[in-house]
Amino acid sequence: MTSNTAQDLQGLRAAGKVVGYTIAEMRRQVKPGMTTAELDGIGAAILEQFGARSAPKLTYKFPGYTCISINEEVAHGIPGPRVIQAGDLINIDVSAELNGYYGDSGVSFQLPPYNETIVHLCRSTEETMMSVINHLRAGMKVNEIGRVMELEARKRGYRVVRNLCSHGIGKSLHEKPEEILPFYNPRDTTVLKEGQVITVEPFLSTGTDFVEQQSDGWTLSVTDNSRVAQYEHTIVVTRGKPVILTSA
Repeated sequence: MTSNTAQDLQGLRAAGKVVGYTIAEMRRQVKPGMTTAELDGIGAAILEQFGARSAPKLTYKFPGYTCISINEEVAHGIPGPRVIQAGDLINIDVSAELNGYYGDSGVSFQLPPYNETIVHLCRSTEETMMSVINHLRAGMKVNEIGRVMELEARKRGYRVVRNLCSHGIGKSLHEKPEEILPFYNPRDTTVLKEGQVITVEPFLSTGTDFVEQQSDGWTLSVTDNSRVAQYEHTIVVTRGKPVILTSA
């Protein structure tokens, strides 16, 4: 969507704030020995507290309130009986609807004891996301997102996962452009508009550049022994610095 009014921006900010807060609280409360279903329950309770609804459950009947992916899992992990262990790489992805507006955000982090390889991967992914966000301006081509994302990943020694994309968002979870590729596509000539609402979500990998869907129909996992981290914010494109909607 394009945010044209103060009401739109207010609604987007409110939805984004709930999403950001939910992720921050889930990250704060996660601990070894907890199941991913229990962690999901924390997120579900926070969304309910604010009157927000889980966007993947609402839109796609996803079998959980949030997406929680562990280690070899990269995205769309289904909360369940899996027990979270010390040292796990965890990705929490929360998207929610509030009063007709949507926000979407994600974070990857490791539980102690820390492995510097994983810590560096997560830090580099967040840096890549912020570099892309700070680069964007109304009037630029959409494919600039992929160009900068891949450049920043390579500069830090990583590859981008090519079959996971950023996307438009606003009054539904996925809007046009539905796939903003994480690499440069010269055939994409569309231009970012002032007020356009999108996600920026790099997935940086230590090895593979492709993830496979598992038999549950949702979870996407690595095809090798690599690890992948994701960071994501929902933003509004402006003529100046983009507005980040999903900060905690």
